[in-house]
Amino acid sequence: MRNIRLSKLWDTLQSSYWFLPTIMAVGAIALAFGLVALDRTTPKDVPGLSWLYQGGADGARAVLSAIAGSMATVAATAFSITIVALQLASSSFGPRLLRNFMQDQGNQIVLGTFIATFIYCLLVLRTIRGEDYQLFVPQLSVTVGVVLAIISIGVLIYFIHHASTIIQVSHVIAEVSHDLEQVTDRLFPENLGQNFQNQEDGSEEIPGDFEANAYSVLATGTGYLQGIDDKTLMKIACQANLLLCLQTRPGEFILQKSPLVLVYPSDRISDKLEEHIRSAFLLGRDMTEQQDVAFPIEQLVEISLRALSPAINDPFTAIRCIDRLSAGLARLASREFPSPYRYDKSYKLRIIAEPVTFERLADTAFNQIRHYGCSDRMVASRLLDAIATVARFTRNSKQRYALQQHAEAVWSDSQRQLAQKQDLEAVEQHYQKALSALQRHQPLPTPHLKT
Repeated sequence: MRNIRLSKLWDTLQSSYWFLPTIMAVGAIALAFGLVALDRTTPKDVPGLSWLYQGGADGARAVLSAIAGSMATVAATAFSITIVALQLASSSFGPRLLRNFMQDQGNQIVLGTFIATFIYCLLVLRTIRGEDYQLFVPQLSVTVGVVLAIISIGVLIYFIHHASTIIQVSHVIAEVSHDLEQVTDRLFPENLGQNFQNQEDGSEEIPGDFEANAYSVLATGTGYLQGIDDKTLMKIACQANLLLCLQTRPGEFILQKSPLVLVYPSDRISDKLEEHIRSAFLLGRDMTEQQDVAFPIEQLVEISLRALSPAINDPFTAIRCIDRLSAGLARLASREFPSPYRYDKSYKLRIIAEPVTFERLADTAFNQIRHYGCSDRMVASRLLDAIATVARFTRNSKQRYALQQHAEAVWSDSQRQLAQKQDLEAVEQHYQKALSALQRHQPLPTPHLKT
């Protein structure tokens, strides 16, 4: 895994509206100075350059002034449209989705193009000299300015299309689902030391006096745990011959002086080593998906809950979220979840982690949607269909049992909230299909059906 702090820095830069436009503006400055210098050294009567700007100084000033003025106006308009889109996204999809819009490189490139063209024209404009001074008309630079203006027109057309696309709910849901796929591929399987499947229960290797003789490293700040530098922790544990037991996981909110990790034995800890261990935990103001696979799941759940609210009442959006959640959970169910016991190359237990489990992720995906959506026949039926879909990708009976618990809960809530008999019968058909899919690989206990 990449260095967690560099990864966080890159993620922060990607989520800003100034980084990419600044790079493009610096490129425009370099391009302006380079082309003007080339104009000063290139003879004007070189054959084959008739396509360059052939007007005088006044015409060049008029062209560049018109381009610069229009770029300033268009950039302000594009910025206003972007702010409106962010406000719409915050009210429709939730404030936590703003980060996804801020990371959209399309808007950043559009703003950068307009700003870069504006700066380029200004810098070239200042070099033009009329007949009253030493005559100089940078023909190549003015021509490139016109080309940049034409490119900016194309970018404006793209921006109009892009701005109307990124606020569509289908696009937002698809982007969050893509984030879920990426974080799943990045985090599973987790490489935190040697993970031996035949040593799933490493509790026998934990010293008997671990709790009594372990030192608790406390947090010095407050915020969300955005990531843990696993390589640093493993290196510290091996070099100092320690056993570390993590007390938190990415995505949790950390209070100042709350325990981060237990270090055994306590007599080997020092102030320097404690600070080194603490530096492996990265806190921030917001939750991110860097090491938290539950974060994009919660984003999809948030979209669906807003859609199911009485003020909006849009079950079709909730159904789309359920479909994406089923795809994400199916992907997770097919992966090997890491053991909490991690070993070094000498097969010695070094770290006891608190890994995320499939059961916890299934709870995150289904519980709240079930609570607010089972009064709708379509939502309840699609939840059961999602459980049946995920069941085909499960790896063990524990995962299937967790899904069965959710299927029973959906059916139980539907019986309480659906008043029409035909609605209940339709949901029951999906419930029986879900049970059939769950029991296909390994029979499970027959659930108690409410009559």
